[in-house]
Amino acid sequence: MTTTAPAPVGPPPHAPVPGAAEDVRAERSAPASRRRRIVRRVVGGVVLLALVSLTAVLPEPRTSTDPLAPDSTAGNGSRAVAQILGRQGVRVHHVSRLADAAELAGPGSTLLVTSHNLLYEEHVARLAGTAADLVVVDPGYLVFEYAPDIYSDYSWGSSPESFAADCTDPDATAAGSLVWSSSGFGATSDDVTLCFRNADGAAGLAVATVDGRRVTALATSLPLTNDALDTDGNAALALRLLGRNPDLVWYTPDAADLRDVDAGSSDVGFGDLVPRWVGFAAVQLLVLVVFVALWRGRRLGPLVAEPLPVVVQSSEVTRGRGRLYRRSRSYGHAAAALRAATASRCSQRLGLPRSAGAQAVIDEVAYASGRPRDEVSLLLYGPPPGNDAGLTDLARELDRLESEVHRP
Repeated sequence: MTTTAPAPVGPPPHAPVPGAAEDVRAERSAPASRRRRIVRRVVGGVVLLALVSLTAVLPEPRTSTDPLAPDSTAGNGSRAVAQILGRQGVRVHHVSRLADAAELAGPGSTLLVTSHNLLYEEHVARLAGTAADLVVVDPGYLVFEYAPDIYSDYSWGSSPESFAADCTDPDATAAGSLVWSSSGFGATSDDVTLCFRNADGAAGLAVATVDGRRVTALATSLPLTNDALDTDGNAALALRLLGRNPDLVWYTPDAADLRDVDAGSSDVGFGDLVPRWVGFAAVQLLVLVVFVALWRGRRLGPLVAEPLPVVVQSSEVTRGRGRLYRRSRSYGHAAAALRAATASRCSQRLGLPRSAGAQAVIDEVAYASGRPRDEVSLLLYGPPPGNDAGLTDLARELDRLESEVHRP
């Protein structure tokens, strides 16, 4: 009888163990999945960087909303005036840097300065040193830097009102009337033409000839704005003032340009030696660093707000403002603040209303103090001092004048 050996139990010697293939595939696919995740993240970062770069290199919009800008379509913009001047053959050069304005404003051109809120005496002196005809809008006390025979004349408490030209200047005569208030101009010489004068004698337009070129000071910006261009004679006045020469340098001061600019220095800085593309590359690098920081940075919890009350004494605020004026050598601003405060306190002491004009204040203060009217007018509304000594003398004289008015 033949006996058959039983078949061996279990897998053959070289047969794969069940589950081993899956483990091998899992081990092989793990690095691949990590690579795919890394690739996706890198591709996402590159795409984001490309989008940011594309946004940065796209052309800037042709319009803006900046006040009195020749490309602004807002109500207080001046695109309408700029376009009309362009159709008439005037080449409008819009600049926001002081150096560009001083460089482009040459003989046979017109330099328009739209705002003086950011300008100091040294900036204005550089603009006034150009050979171009000047049109300055609401320069305030800085008008003295453009034309020594013109000074700022304030009409306290006045409201916007239309005044007739009443002068021989052809531009003002063509306009017929002008709406303005408060900050006007006066003259110390008969060579200055004053137009659109109010009851106090302050003018809304002053024209003088300085070093053979025309200097025009305008007390209001309304004639240049889109909203008011088609009212009264604003269009005629704006187009005649700005279209006198074939080239118009339209200067809108920029705070970023003037923050660290020494108006009297012509030295080449480090920024002038660096290629223009360096700034663009630095911005892109900064964006990449921020993206990596957000990707790999530790997530923090919400911030905890804690009230920290701070009480600042008024005397400290006053001293701080004085130090700022002194550091920036802003003698005009400091003198204007001292004069305005003295005039206000004297008016209250004498029972004058807040709407009283400068002439009324001068008359009452002169009568109460016993000083001549010309001396009081020079103290309260004269030209700004040019140094520390002049500002100190003015403060001392104003204090003495106020004590004489307050004397029983």
